[in-house]
Amino acid sequence: MQEQAKWVLDPSHTKVGFSVRHFGISETDGFFRNYTATVKTEKEDFSDLQVNVKVQIDSIDTNDAQRDAHLKADDFFNAEKFPEMKFESTKIETTASANEYKMHGNLTIRDITKPVIFDLEYAGTVPKDPFGNTKAGFFISGNINRQDFGLSFNVLLGTGNLAVSDKVKINIPVQLLKVA
Repeated sequence: MQEQAKWVLDPSHTKVGFSVRHFGISETDGFFRNYTATVKTEKEDFSDLQVNVKVQIDSIDTNDAQRDAHLKADDFFNAEKFPEMKFESTKIETTASANEYKMHGNLTIRDITKPVIFDLEYAGTVPKDPFGNTKAGFFISGNINRQDFGLSFNVLLGTGNLAVSDKVKINIPVQLLKVA
């Protein structure tokens, strides 16, 4: 049996991002600065991709220190008690479009694990960059319901809108570096 190729994240070209409706009229976005991942595959088209990701909750950044502190508190993530968010892929499903997949996996937030499905677009591979490295690019996107993971804080506004929507959009551009 051939050993699977191993890939590592290129942190300067990867972002674990999200956005959520704010007051029903705009969007607030942010990302997590600290995360690790292991990525394995045997196939050139990544159709057998295996991913395991750990995200440090304390690294959340929404460009607003007061909001970040609230998100780290028990109203949301409770970073002190639940310092990591985890994702482990379970299956890659092909779609009718070339280089587009459904990535099935288990997402854990606040020690609550739920199955999720993200869209995965394989953007291609650069066999040799100017520094002699092999790199591959992906775009991961999808939605989760934050209520499913115990992130239930909210305020009903006088307009009838919620301060924070339950739907969270996930947006993760990824660049991988192949390791020997």
